[in-house]
Amino acid sequence: MKRYFNTTGPCRPDEHYMLPPLARCREVAGLIARGQYFVIHAARQSGKTTLLMELAKQLNTHNVGLEDKSHLENEQYHALYCSLEGVQGINDPKEGIPAIVKAIAEQIKNHAYLEKYSFAEGADYSNYTNILRATLTSFCKSINLPLIILFDEVDCLANGTLISFLRQIRSGYSSRSITPFVHSVALIGMRNIRDYKSKIREDRETLGSASPFNIVAESLTLQNFTQEEIGQLYAQHTGATGQLFSYEVVAKVYHYTQGQPWLVNAVARQIMEKMLGNDVSQPILPEYVEQAAQAIILRRDTHIDSLMERLKEERVQRVIEPLIMGQLCVFDPLSDDRQFSLDLGLVRLQDQRLVPANPIYAEVMVRMLSDQAQAYLDNQSYPPKATAYLVDGKLDMRRLLSDFQRFWRENSEMWLERYQYKEAAPHLVLQAFLQRLINAGGRIHREMALGSGRLDLCVEYPKGNFGFWMRNFGFDSGQDALSKIENQQSNNLYPIELKIRRDTKTAQEGQAQLATYLDRLGCTEGWLILFDRRKSIAWSKKLFWRTTMLNGKTIHTVGC
Repeated sequence: MKRYFNTTGPCRPDEHYMLPPLARCREVAGLIARGQYFVIHAARQSGKTTLLMELAKQLNTHNVGLEDKSHLENEQYHALYCSLEGVQGINDPKEGIPAIVKAIAEQIKNHAYLEKYSFAEGADYSNYTNILRATLTSFCKSINLPLIILFDEVDCLANGTLISFLRQIRSGYSSRSITPFVHSVALIGMRNIRDYKSKIREDRETLGSASPFNIVAESLTLQNFTQEEIGQLYAQHTGATGQLFSYEVVAKVYHYTQGQPWLVNAVARQIMEKMLGNDVSQPILPEYVEQAAQAIILRRDTHIDSLMERLKEERVQRVIEPLIMGQLCVFDPLSDDRQFSLDLGLVRLQDQRLVPANPIYAEVMVRMLSDQAQAYLDNQSYPPKATAYLVDGKLDMRRLLSDFQRFWRENSEMWLERYQYKEAAPHLVLQAFLQRLINAGGRIHREMALGSGRLDLCVEYPKGNFGFWMRNFGFDSGQDALSKIENQQSNNLYPIELKIRRDTKTAQEGQAQLATYLDRLGCTEGWLILFDRRKSIAWSKKLFWRTTMLNGKTIHTVGC
């Protein structure tokens, strides 16, 4: 069977193109050899389950397959993969702990080496405070090799069950020198162990004096693919079919995905299966990558939809809303909200600032949050089609933004009440207003970063070349690839900066920031949109259009 790019479930080397999963988490070998308990956390669809299944497979065949084999060359283990997804939502440990024991028992029945040993036979399931420890202790006494358990989806456990689960694991761990117990345990999920503590604190559950969290020796994470690793993954397809993913194609994939494993596979699958119909005789063109990214954005597969549902959570909103607005918002490095959003894979750190994890997620976030306004505008007489704003092949920004001023005056009160993200409502409604330009063949780049003090947009109509785009905006891409992509200044760029008016200095600050933005883009004209949220100010004073020159740049300040 021919291998293919997988976007559903764990990868298998005989069916899918995949990178060696254990190479992404090399510290595991030493932790297991030392009999330590550890956490592996990473965002959804980043390869955690693939890693665990491959790790269990290699441990069971006594070949860990990591570069660091020094600790393991004389060791043999039984390794058990166990998903706790089926225990999700069971808060009462009277039900949750027996369910975990049964989940372990089911996995043992399917284990080639462990199925001959009895587990939990005749167990007293009513003794939920000790049954997990007791059954694992008894089992470890009976088997012939040290046991390793890889618990997947641990963070789906509800608080009561989670506390009891960790306490019993800790109790067995603490007495291992006297009574046999599990040699090494891995707790795997989207969140770091510190976030489990935060979750419990929110419900005011007590952990008691003996914290079950202090048995964790390390908290590891899976990094996204580098651009080089994307090239290695795609080279497997080239080796099998002769069809080349060029250096420029790989660079564009890295730009749009920032190496997020599911997206890297999804883009390749979209090109191969949907766009080329698996015809390996056709060349893979660089422009196909953007088309594939747009298809993924519009299609919003289950992975993306489930991730974007997190935007409704208050703790995520507290990070994403100021991010959209570019507010000067400082988060403590240990902030639970900040870390939670990082762990989910919605954002990443770039130059010590939080930015969207990748351009695909950034676009989907804004579209999802502005869906209501977009649906409303689709039924209105304005804004008209994008072609109505074209004069001699250029956008008539005066007409476009004057139309928005009128729309905002008539509808702002309704939208400020309707949005969950009320502070960011002006930014989101404007972007919904501009969406028709994208739908008609344009593009909007949204430069979002916490602490920038504004939101920078750049409307491009019609779409120009990708080299200019990638070189001038903040998503990383390989410099070697960029040097091969011609950077041509085009005359179809319309830079826009959005700010909320806070005081009399806001306009002056915004003009200076916009002038810097224009200089970076190599443009000479830009538009500063000031939203005045003060209820005491009449609309006749809020709405204005002023044009000034600053550092050789033409700046239009548009009041809303």
